Amino acid sequence: MNGGIVEIQLQQFVLVYLLLLVAAAIMKKCQIDQTKLLIVASLRMSVQLVIAGFILTIIFENPHPQFTLAYLAAMTIFAIFRVLSKNKGLNRRFQLVIALSIALSGLLAVLFFICVVVRESFFNPQYAIPLSGMIMGNTMNGVSLGIKTFRESLEGQQRKIGTLLSIGASPQKILLPFVRQAMETALLPTMNSMLGMGIVSLPGMMTGQILSGTMPGTAILYQIAMMISICTVVCMACFGSLYFGYRTLYRKDTQIIEL
Repeated sequence: MNGGIVEIQLQQFVLVYLLLLVAAAIMKKCQIDQTKLLIVASLRMSVQLVIAGFILTIIFENPHPQFTLAYLAAMTIFAIFRVLSKNKGLNRRFQLVIALSIALSGLLAVLFFICVVVRESFFNPQYAIPLSGMIMGNTMNGVSLGIKTFRESLEGQQRKIGTLLSIGASPQKILLPFVRQAMETALLPTMNSMLGMGIVSLPGMMTGQILSGTMPGTAILYQIAMMISICTVVCMACFGSLYFGYRTLYRKDTQIIEL
């Protein structure tokens, strides 16, 4: 295989933004008033990735453990912030449960993957940063979806919840079905992605490794290991956030559920 990847020149790269015109035209045709959001999201993504590229270049050229830890900490904090910002109104204890669930499950998964599976140093930025990014990104999406589903289900069933409380049902028995439903909803995107992977799609990590000259066999092993890690960490983070978080909605000495 060719050992290097073809570099994209700047004048070639800017051509990809022409594809946004296609998306904008379709949105206008369908009367979807989100063209401004499309442009803002694209520009914000581009700026963020360019900044990340500069930072990663510095870290890779100066592979100090403190730089790696600082980047991972910033990544984790941003993931927690995004989840909480999309689910405003949660009580402080629920927010703390979510933050701890995301941070601890992500850290454990990354440690296991790098130190046990790959058998590299956890402070090696070449492995720690991109692998953590994939794990934390999927964790952020999964937990956000799970919490959103849980809250919307509760808000839509307030009358039913009130009736169950009035006849003596415990908060645990009332809330657990909503927790299970939210868990299932949060895990479905990851599991559906796994079902179609290799047939419908070639995932990003595998594609990137193949483009960089890695043999497909090695890229496949990495991708399988990463998808199993992602599925596990999403499950762990959602379980921690929901199964411990829902307990903050009531007190043991009362039957009142604070939505």
